[in-house]
Amino acid sequence: MDFSPLPIEDGFSADRLFSQGYSYTYDDVIFLPHYIDFPIDAVSLSTRLTRNIDLSLPCVASPMDTVTEDYMAAAMAALGGIGIVHSNCTAADQARLVVSAKSRRVPIFSSSLDVFKAPDGCINDANDFDGSNYVFVTESGTRRSRILGYVTKSDWENLSDNKVKIFDYMRDCSSNVSVPANYDLGQIDEVLEKNDVDFVVLEKDGERLDVVTREDVERLKGYPNLGKGTVGPDGKWMVGAAIGTRESDKERLEHLVKAGVNVVVLDSSQGNSSFQIEMIKYAKKTYPELDVIGGNVVTMYQAQNLIEAGVDGLRVGMGSGSICTTQEVCAVGRGQATAVYKVSSIAAQSGVPVIADGGISNSGHIVKALVLGASTVMMGSFLAGSTEAPGAYVYQNGRRVKKYRGMGSLEAMTKGSDQRYLGDKAKLKIAQGVVGAVADKGSVLKFIPYTMQAVKQGFQDLGASSLQSAHDLLRSRTLRLEVRTGAAQVEGGVHGLVSYEKKSF
Repeated sequence: MDFSPLPIEDGFSADRLFSQGYSYTYDDVIFLPHYIDFPIDAVSLSTRLTRNIDLSLPCVASPMDTVTEDYMAAAMAALGGIGIVHSNCTAADQARLVVSAKSRRVPIFSSSLDVFKAPDGCINDANDFDGSNYVFVTESGTRRSRILGYVTKSDWENLSDNKVKIFDYMRDCSSNVSVPANYDLGQIDEVLEKNDVDFVVLEKDGERLDVVTREDVERLKGYPNLGKGTVGPDGKWMVGAAIGTRESDKERLEHLVKAGVNVVVLDSSQGNSSFQIEMIKYAKKTYPELDVIGGNVVTMYQAQNLIEAGVDGLRVGMGSGSICTTQEVCAVGRGQATAVYKVSSIAAQSGVPVIADGGISNSGHIVKALVLGASTVMMGSFLAGSTEAPGAYVYQNGRRVKKYRGMGSLEAMTKGSDQRYLGDKAKLKIAQGVVGAVADKGSVLKFIPYTMQAVKQGFQDLGASSLQSAHDLLRSRTLRLEVRTGAAQVEGGVHGLVSYEKKSF
């Protein structure tokens, strides 16, 4: 009788786990730890967005009108990721957002960080400062018009009558200091010190773009890992933009190319269509140097069709977003973990990078998406509510929040996003998303670096020092997985406490 030890086989390989006929989400699966033989600082998250575009961080801001405009696109590029500007606006407006994001090298935007009022306005209470120490006075009360003066919080607090018009006690700054919009942080800091001023005005071609205060610069210095960012061949930050698949989108594409866009995403909830395939071929023929990302897809068959049409990247996900109701309304879609693994498996054969779009709620989800085969993760709700996201903060039940809506919501569809769901010609509009609100998260310049550090820790536990290493370990069946029961998922989170405070960093 042979008593020699049996080979150790623990857990399941990915190909076996994802061939059982179940559709798994990120929370359904868990990776088993592997062997560590390197320090966490040795983990590299550099990756490819497309065949030709490299990123130092695998983070992409989703093309949603409550997530990505010029502020978010510039901030994501500064971090080493990229933002995709939404198309729920006119082609000219979208092109202006691209130009705005690419026109600077400091990710500060006054419209989200500072407050502007007209000369005849009043500051009624401290909330009017909206977290800033300044209120700027401009001719029209908007950030684009000429600056006349400013009021500090201490100026307002020393007033005996807060009904006084702001023009009567503002500090004059008719001789304000201006600098080119492409000045970096060090250059702006030097100008502030040399001129002993509290702020400078960023200008491009004589137009005022923004105001950068001394307070802004000091805060930015404190953000971790703010490096050179994602810079294109033109020396400017790389910015992407979404387009549809209609004939009118060919004109939109022309506007975006003239604005210097670096990559376009064909924005459709179901990308395997004749409309998208025709647009891919048109874009690649007309602008051969421009990278085109296709999607959304969730099956290998869908992916293969778009790969054959010539895409440079694939966007994966259908109905997995927190504000998306596609799976509920249309009974079509796939669990995101399964979708990412299946599509990545076939895309890798052609060297086409995959973007895992949707379902990201924490750093663990990012680890799972990347290890299962994605090259980047696209985030909507994870970034919504941040300083850089479009929209104003409001208070709900004592919490500071920003609006966040699905592009399939009726509210977004009235702005033009129904084209994404091939419903722009339909007489009846059927919602595939909702409108909600998300809590204030602060700046992406702060929480994304901390999130990426957590992702690195996950990679270290798996014995993967890079995305390529993780993919190799998965495909060689070295990395093992299991499905978690509902009880296991509860056990894997905080439980059994009367109360607790959870701080991510």
